[in-house]
Amino acid sequence: MKRKHFYLVLILITLIFISIPIIHVLRTKWNEKDHKTETPNGYTNDASQLNLTKVDTILKVPKDKDSIVRQLQNILRYAKEKNLKIAIAGAQHSMGGHSIYPDGIEINMLPYKNMKLDTVTNILTIGSGALWQDAIEYLDTYGKSISVMQAFSSFSVGGSMSVNGHGWQKDSPPISSSIVSFTLMNYEGKILNCSRTENKELFKLVLGGYGLFGIILDVKLKVTENTALRFKYVRLSSENYVSNYKKYVSENPNVELVFGRLRISKKHFLEDATLTFFEKTDNKPLPLQQQNKNNQETKRLVFRSTVNSEYGKRLRWDLESEMNKVSRNEVYSRNELLNDHVSLIENKDPNSTDILQEYFIPERNFNQFINEMKPILEKSNIDLINITIRGVYKDEDTYMNYAKENVFGFVFLFNQKKTEKQENQMAILTNDLVDITIKNNGTFYLPYRLHIDKVKMRSVYPQTDAFFELKRKYDPKEIFNNKFYQHYK
Repeated sequence: MKRKHFYLVLILITLIFISIPIIHVLRTKWNEKDHKTETPNGYTNDASQLNLTKVDTILKVPKDKDSIVRQLQNILRYAKEKNLKIAIAGAQHSMGGHSIYPDGIEINMLPYKNMKLDTVTNILTIGSGALWQDAIEYLDTYGKSISVMQAFSSFSVGGSMSVNGHGWQKDSPPISSSIVSFTLMNYEGKILNCSRTENKELFKLVLGGYGLFGIILDVKLKVTENTALRFKYVRLSSENYVSNYKKYVSENPNVELVFGRLRISKKHFLEDATLTFFEKTDNKPLPLQQQNKNNQETKRLVFRSTVNSEYGKRLRWDLESEMNKVSRNEVYSRNELLNDHVSLIENKDPNSTDILQEYFIPERNFNQFINEMKPILEKSNIDLINITIRGVYKDEDTYMNYAKENVFGFVFLFNQKKTEKQENQMAILTNDLVDITIKNNGTFYLPYRLHIDKVKMRSVYPQTDAFFELKRKYDPKEIFNNKFYQHYK
């Protein structure tokens, strides 16, 4: 009887142990709202959900080339006649009003996504409104893939060029490095071809130029082979991240994609890290339509269950660690890995928003930056829900370059309440992180909330005033405008 009682107790304890994480994740689902916050007619917003702004006109461009040129030239004439400013929008994942001007015209480029691949030169011509997802699905039929892009495929090509996004491709500079050329409609309605040999100055200004120099139309970008990649994963201490990165990634010629992650639970806060990388294999990659996308909602719920929950943060770390062990050596296609949608981490709480920040730190100051950010994050009331690490090579192509040398990008994701109190707390946190970034010879990324003043911004980007002078050279009436420009000019 004692033994039977023992086994019953053991089974009960096991059931309780298993049920606790399930209940925690399910509670996240139960507490979510099914409805999305609707943007009122005549207003626009961006991914921050903190930039609701009244505008004069929201214009969705047509899909074909001839119609788009005529319509954009007409809207430029209208803007001049009515003395209106124009902001250019894509998927609007920037968070500081970069695609918004109050009482201005918003040009939504998303419908313009024409594509044509030159299979001899491996150059894709694509409309600037196309999402990376569109490009990946198109290229997959040719056995090709994107050379450089961000972790999610739900951003527009033109938007990524305008912020000069960086990817998680090994030994790669930002997206600008993969751009061969593009056409740009300027403030007069003229179409200019921009490349490293033609309109060279404009080429450097538009890439990472936040839509201030004109409207990007057609883009030529380099593509690469769609390869089969084997999943690899290493757990390590954060202080040994750089040495392990060199060992497992830099010195391994087969690695194509790589990212790291820091542990954010209070237990071992920023002490543990993971390094995830993908090695090229001889396997033939499966077409996208044959690949499995199951369990996406489960992954999202596990991620969302970390918000304001120490238990959730530990649970996610432990679950991902165990799943990584199980998945080690599984093979994926490059396109499958690149074709993740931002909905994988979607926030369905109408009272809060997820805010990104990125800081780029030289290798020599990697550990010092982590040591100095730790007390800042611990004292803040803003909820930290993720830190990813990416390697970014030096950017030789853009005027407002943030990768002035080879750096590691620290990508922070915070969950913030939509209140004035939390907005003020976020401003304090941002400036504290900027201060230690400057101290460690790093830079910060500009597509996010406008909490940084002009002085600090210029200390990291000393070319700013010259950049704005060139903006007025190429757009003397400052027709192309947005909240970012108004804040920093």
